[in-house]
Amino acid sequence: MSDSSSTPSRTIPIHVDTGTAYNKPPATSNLDMTQVGRDTPMGELLRRYWHPIGVSSDANSTPRKVRVLGEDLILFRDKKGRPGLVYPHCAHRGTSLFYGKVEENGIRCCYHGWLFDAEGHCLERPCEPKNDEHRHKIRQPWYPVQELYGLIWAYMGPPEKKPVLPRYECLETLEDGEFLEVNDNSIGGGGPQIIPCNWLQHYENLVDPFHVVILHSSFSGTQFVEQMALMPKVTWDTQEHSVRTVSLRDLPDGQTLRRISEAGLPTLRVIPSPRIGRYGMVESLGWVLPIDDHSFRIYVVGRVKEEGELVKMRSRLNGKLWEELTEEEHQQFPGDYEAMVSQGAIAYHSEEHLATSDIGIVKLRRLLQQQIQRIKDGLDPAGVSFDVNSAPVKFSAGNFLMPREP
Repeated sequence: MSDSSSTPSRTIPIHVDTGTAYNKPPATSNLDMTQVGRDTPMGELLRRYWHPIGVSSDANSTPRKVRVLGEDLILFRDKKGRPGLVYPHCAHRGTSLFYGKVEENGIRCCYHGWLFDAEGHCLERPCEPKNDEHRHKIRQPWYPVQELYGLIWAYMGPPEKKPVLPRYECLETLEDGEFLEVNDNSIGGGGPQIIPCNWLQHYENLVDPFHVVILHSSFSGTQFVEQMALMPKVTWDTQEHSVRTVSLRDLPDGQTLRRISEAGLPTLRVIPSPRIGRYGMVESLGWVLPIDDHSFRIYVVGRVKEEGELVKMRSRLNGKLWEELTEEEHQQFPGDYEAMVSQGAIAYHSEEHLATSDIGIVKLRRLLQQQIQRIKDGLDPAGVSFDVNSAPVKFSAGNFLMPREP
């Protein structure tokens, strides 16, 4: 009988794959780039520019709540036609001016009747003595507003740093029969009017041409036109106040589609129509308005020849508009909305693994970080002007046909 105790024992090593989700470090977001409130790096940068806060018809004799860069405000238009944007709580005792009455010279609080003009000056205090000299010392907090291209624009930064409201060449040069159309339904966002995620997730989408080939052209079917399904040759370059993307697509007829788009400071969408209805200079501009850290919307102005042309730019999924899809179809045919919102209210940047197709995103983040640093250094950011005679801003974006290079 053999003695088993004399046989040396062997240890068989067991390989443990430690790359499971258990060891995943806590996810973090780049808050310097995403937070838009006062005294945040991005919030202070954005406040050095003008932003659209509504279409012109939004400012009327009914006070309107608006939320911009994390601030709640009241928009109105007095009976003389002047738009005003004020802090919501009356300087007297804090009652909301949402319940105020718009009059000839301003907005009157419902509680004690204090009247403020479009620039916050206190004009009347009915319950005070007639020789009320102290009302001149009171001012309702307000922001400057202007109207241009059918939009109401607000400047919410340091008063001494207020730039001129820029004009844009592509909206100034109209062909015969063209007129400007305004849309406030977040065209380009791929979903509802208010999109519940951080604005940067959409802004970075502007310099990502490859998602058009996958998300918009193969994964969810053809959402635009067949030409956009062709894999492009892409280059990016940083301009003075934008990141430009040049995409070349070789077409079956031997020509090349040269598509140029730009993400301009501070939130500009300079994107030619993905439906390629015509070739040439970009026909519309969009502005991404950060409502707060967790939501945004888009205003678009474009040159059109027929009313309703801007809406035709919207993508269709399974032949339907976003709001027409069932929950099952949203999962089966995702678009920009699903891709962006599913990143989270604010994307977790620590979990990213950027690749060569993300060069545009790297360049855009670098451009924004440079502008944030300029503000910290006491300088003006790129893309602002204090010259009332400055020329309209010009972009090179558009869809262009050209002979294919050998």
